[in-house]
Parts: sequence; structure tokens; C-alpha cells
Amino acid sequence: MPETCIGCRDGEALAFDFSMAFQPIIDLRDGSIFAYEALVRGTAGEGAASVLSKVTQDNLYAFDQRCRVKAIELAGGLGLVETGARLSINFMPRAIYEPRACIRLTLSASRRCGVPAERLIFEFTEGEQIDADRFNAILTVYEELGFGTAIDDFGAGHSGLSLLADVTPSILKLDMALVRGIDSSRSRQRIVRHMLALAGEMSVEVICEGVETAAELDTLAGLGAGLVQGYHLCRPLFERLATPEEINGRG
Repeated sequence: MPETCIGCRDGEALAFDFSMAFQPIIDLRDGSIFAYEALVRGTAGEGAASVLSKVTQDNLYAFDQRCRVKAIELAGGLGLVETGARLSINFMPRAIYEPRACIRLTLSASRRCGVPAERLIFEFTEGEQIDADRFNAILTVYEELGFGTAIDDFGAGHSGLSLLADVTPSILKLDMALVRGIDSSRSRQRIVRHMLALAGEMSVEVICEGVETAAELDTLAGLGAGLVQGYHLCRPLFERLATPEEINGRG
């Protein structure tokens, strides 16, 4: 392993602990749970901000590694594999020195917890613009290893068409700003309809996130959206995987 990766190969350097909540992503085509997104929480269920406020440039790499392992350990222990769903984990490309070296702990946790690599999705989340060549290098390695890859908050900030022109993930997650109030916004309906068509031409799945009302869900279904996520369907559950019976508006 390159020397630069010594600081991120495990989470032992962290001076704090945290846990995870899991929010389901629903496939409207058959009503099944497509995946659970792992969302960082405090050890007693506190919001993500209580944990992220402790992340610094010095512990960023260890935190990113520990998030992956924690999500896999918890979801595996909760019976993820038996549900047939996948696990979606957020990652920050700037926390990766060298893709093949920095993925070793994740692969070890995957094998140890019995969660196959093909059941894992890594969501790119980044507040800063990233070099497309570096991002492509990460996606290439991850997809070669069998992971799914996703661009989160697509349509907001730096996650836009210019990024998609250079990189092709397996999934796009449309930003909630495009979903919020879509039932009464013709412009949002047009944008989402064309985004679904464009993604289809590129063989990329689309997840519409931030669904908060039945009207938004119905509109998205009418536009042909297949995968949706949001509070209307199910809120994140602390250290628990939602059952199909707990999902609103399936199918």
C-alpha cells in the first residue's frame, strides 16, 4: 500500500464514534426496495451535523474509511443480504489517495460481513469541483470491482451536465430541488422528463430524491421515474432497515 494511504486505511485514528441510519430507495416498477442509503448519525441517533462538525482535514481520510466499514457492518448485521436490496454509501473523492489501495478496507469488510461487492453502491458527494480525470479513475476501479456508482444531488452545484459529459456513473440521483413541488411546476416536469430520457439513452439509472408528498410521487410516476426516495415514502431509520410494509406509496 502506498505510504500516503497509511492514514486512511482504518478508522482507528478517529477520536469520536458514530452510527448510521438507513433510508430506503423504492423501485416504483414493482414496489420493491432497491437499496438502503446509509446516513451518518450520532451514537444516540443525533443528526448528521453533530458528527460532521468533528470532521477535519486531518481525520477526513480515516472518517471516510470508517463510514464505509460502519455502514457495511451495520447493514450486514441487520440482514441486508436477505432483503435482496443494495447498500448505498456516500464517499468523498478528495478522501481517496489511490483508488485500489484505499478500497482494501472496504473489500475486507464486504467479505467479512457477507455483503457482496455487487450489492454496494458508492455515491459521490462533493461540495467542491473535482477533476474529471481523477473522478473517472475512481469510478473505473470501483466498477471493475463490481460496485455501483452514483452522482448525488445531480442538478445542483458542480454535479451537472458538464460533469456527466466527462464521467458516466451507473446511477444519477436527481437533486431534491428538481423534485420539490414538481406536481405544480411545468418547468420541473419538463426537466425531469428529459433527464429521464437522457439517462435512459446513456444506460444510467435515475433516483429521484427528496419526495415529500403524494402529489410529487404521483407526478414522478407519471413521468416514468422508476426509483424514488424521500420522507413521503419512509424517513431514515436509526440502525434499522425498513420493511416493505413500512413504505408509503409503493407500486
